[in-house]
Amino acid sequence: MPRHARRHKAVTIAVAGVLSAGLLTGGCARGNAGSGQARHAFHLTGEAETLDVAEQLLERDCLEKQGFRLWVVPDSPPQRTFPYGVDDIGWARKHGYGSRLRAGLEKAVSADPNQKYFDSLPPDRRAALLAAVNGPRPKGLRVRLPNGVEVSHSDQGCTAEAERYLYRDLPAWFWATRVTNNLDGVRVAMVVADERYREALAGWKRCMGGKGYAFATPAQSADRALDPARGLTREQEIRLAVTEIGCARSSGLSGVAASLDREYGAQVRKRYAKEVGDLARLTREAMPRARAVIARG
Repeated sequence: MPRHARRHKAVTIAVAGVLSAGLLTGGCARGNAGSGQARHAFHLTGEAETLDVAEQLLERDCLEKQGFRLWVVPDSPPQRTFPYGVDDIGWARKHGYGSRLRAGLEKAVSADPNQKYFDSLPPDRRAALLAAVNGPRPKGLRVRLPNGVEVSHSDQGCTAEAERYLYRDLPAWFWATRVTNNLDGVRVAMVVADERYREALAGWKRCMGGKGYAFATPAQSADRALDPARGLTREQEIRLAVTEIGCARSSGLSGVAASLDREYGAQVRKRYAKEVGDLARLTREAMPRARAVIARG
């Protein structure tokens, strides 16, 4: 079930093999109408959570009309990311590169009731479920992302119906979410292409080599640590992460990356101010409708 980056449903994982970005938190609402499952109150702390749960409730009701089921599973807060290498020494000493967190995420995904339900369906019903959620074909909504990639999605199906109800202007919502979701990647690409970053990276590489690690970039060291086939122990993973942070500091890479991130971040926000503003406006206007949907249950 392709979604914008705020949430990726379990069925997306089953079809595309892509790991969801959020851990599941439990506390499901009722499943099918009349299923006998008890209602549960949602304890929502922010706009994103409220909108997410409201959208799932609307999709659940839409799917029920077509003979399918969906369990409402509130998303957890976003996981930490380190686009220029791990830079939090306390986090690194506790988690290394986060391999155990990733394993926990995979376990949560496999336990998700929507994943289990999807897996239980025969192939023809799986295809029908995906069509019900996403629409019959990816036509109706289209946008060219800042990175030049063109993406499209159906303006039909339960996801489109739910988002149209919440945000009213579905094309504007699609455009704003897809563009703004792409901005982090644009900013990071600008940083790592900057000559100042490359100079500092060369120093980081020399430092890591002196410690016995032959990595060209922090991304390579993370890939090494997170590759289960390489079989790093927890102690080895933590040692590598802590060494990386030390080299990032001594080479100046961490400071250069932070400075460039602020510099290019300001440029990107200015360049795409309209999309950022549209997203904020559409979100703000959708909140009363989302709260009403959740109140209905």
